[in-house]
Amino acid sequence: MPIPRPLLDHTAKALAAVLEFKYPADAVVSRYLRAHPILGQQDRAFVAEVVFAALRRLRLLETLGAGRDPRRLVLAALTRLRGLSLRELESALKPPERDWLVELKAKAADETLAVRCDFPDWLLARLQQQYGEPELLALAHSLQQSAPLDLRVNLLKAERAAVLERLAADGIAASATPYSPHGVRLEGKPQINRHALFLQGAIEIQDEGSQLLCQLLAPRRGEMVADFCAGAGGKTLALGALMRGSGRLYAFDISEKRLAGLKPRLARSGLSNVHPQWIASENDARLKRLAGKLDRVLVDAPCTGLGTLRRNPDLKWRQSEQSLAAYRTKQDVILAAAAKLVKPGGLLLYATCSLLDDENTGVVAQFLATHAQFEVCPANAALAQQRIEIDSGEYLRLAPHVHGTDGFFAALLRKKKP
Repeated sequence: MPIPRPLLDHTAKALAAVLEFKYPADAVVSRYLRAHPILGQQDRAFVAEVVFAALRRLRLLETLGAGRDPRRLVLAALTRLRGLSLRELESALKPPERDWLVELKAKAADETLAVRCDFPDWLLARLQQQYGEPELLALAHSLQQSAPLDLRVNLLKAERAAVLERLAADGIAASATPYSPHGVRLEGKPQINRHALFLQGAIEIQDEGSQLLCQLLAPRRGEMVADFCAGAGGKTLALGALMRGSGRLYAFDISEKRLAGLKPRLARSGLSNVHPQWIASENDARLKRLAGKLDRVLVDAPCTGLGTLRRNPDLKWRQSEQSLAAYRTKQDVILAAAAKLVKPGGLLLYATCSLLDDENTGVVAQFLATHAQFEVCPANAALAQQRIEIDSGEYLRLAPHVHGTDGFFAALLRKKKP
């Protein structure tokens, strides 16, 4: 199908805005599309898909001669990544671009490890310290793919079997997730946020890996629990459902804007045990009043987010060694503050959606060195108690090339009784 020039122009302009790397790519693309309502649904999907394809393979496209020119990057993505022919692009091309595309189609790809992985140099160097080349390439290839759309069934309102049956009846292809007992994986990207099950609160959008973090903490009915960095509350809602709406679940965050995103989701969920609370800092008086009183605390720490590159490919170009160092400082402070809330015998779960040891085992090792009252609970054993078989060892490590989830790390820590 021929690509019209206006559509190519819109895609290049959207990519140009993203390449400033000032804001998250999904927010930039959404803002661009809202500013151009003339674009139909198919055209909007085309713009978003091509922009994200270019971000996933930016290093490859640059070495093929596109540089950082948005229009050339779009053309290169369409020909080299999506396999469009010159005939399909002919009507959208400017006179010099046809000759350039002929050369591009014939050009051999750079086979260096950096280009095959499509990582910036600083990230490649750190991951090479953690993985052998075959696994590194497998990981990189998986991160270059689009992520599936996962759902979590809200136990207060539905059962997974009934949700799967309803989706099938409505012509939506879906299957049970392989690890999470409450997860559903969709085929394709249907407008699930318009479906009755979503509007009724029976399902929520949540990656299977994120669901497994909540299963690892395993809050029980009647307990006092906190989601220390709640954000828009995806994990908060999952924890509340595992508690069957009982007990008391605090959702803390330093961003009122992020917490505001929890309100409509909380209203749909039917949960009555969730208490969103804005805190000014890790030393807020609200936290001090809860010191030593909570059964379980989740610390979903702010991080580079590099485990989510399937969804957020711009992160590998927006993050740097400097931002990594800044996150590392925050992680130490936040984990130490959250630990004060845990009562003797209680559990503390430190988690990130990062692939880097600096933000994962490095943080946990530093914490344990200064908090002798905490000890590691093996993650595989804790999950096995819930009949979830993921033998990742002492810590939970999830990765797209192994588990089909986003990249996650989690350490379950218990506060020793005196």
